[in-house]
Amino acid sequence: MVQREKLLTETFVTLADTMVKDFDVVEFLSMLSGRCVDLFDAGEAGLMLVDAEGHMQLAASSSHGMRLLELLELQHDEGPCPDAYRTGAPVQCADLRDATGRWPSFATAALDAGFRSAHALPMRLRDETIGALNLLRVEPGVLPDDDIAAAQALTDVATIGILHHRAATESDLLSEQLQYALSSRVIIEQAKGAIAHNLDLDTDQAFDVLRRYSRDNNRRLVDIAAAIIDRTLDSAELSSTGS
Repeated sequence: MVQREKLLTETFVTLADTMVKDFDVVEFLSMLSGRCVDLFDAGEAGLMLVDAEGHMQLAASSSHGMRLLELLELQHDEGPCPDAYRTGAPVQCADLRDATGRWPSFATAALDAGFRSAHALPMRLRDETIGALNLLRVEPGVLPDDDIAAAQALTDVATIGILHHRAATESDLLSEQLQYALSSRVIIEQAKGAIAHNLDLDTDQAFDVLRRYSRDNNRRLVDIAAAIIDRTLDSAELSSTGS
């Protein structure tokens, strides 16, 4: 028991440490699935995540055999993981022999692979569920309450890590897009001034000329503007566009 508690503590520390380093989702979840096998006396463990279109996808598994079983769950849309994701609640099947009606394809395949019980926990933060953790055991029976609580806590930490990473990535992307938009606007304004001066136009007319040349030549507006500023494109070439 002491060894198990030590491993559980180390796993939480590792999860937290991974979140503040270069975040690799695959490595992160692969480590978690492997640790769950050791922590909860599971034969196999795996994780599924939901993609941008709302479809569950295999994210990590403790072995190739588990990967095949999880792919079977996805193919037939049945099993503990899909159920945990849909309900947002833990799913426990004490004996897979009693689940052949509920999960005909998955239960049969899992039994054939030597498993007798299945358990799944939702990867959930407040009202958002992003996937599920799958635990298969060779012995029948439910997981003890303490194991369920510990497994859910690990799953919750993983969920927070993934959502934090996603938010940071989206924030970085938004910042990059905003900076690009601001930088582009400066370049375009400079080009408008140069075109207006060289072609004796007002700035609105200069922008119309710039935009028309961009469309006609299938080039980005900012690239045309940059070419005007660095004089690799003569303003006079824009004046004949569309005429």
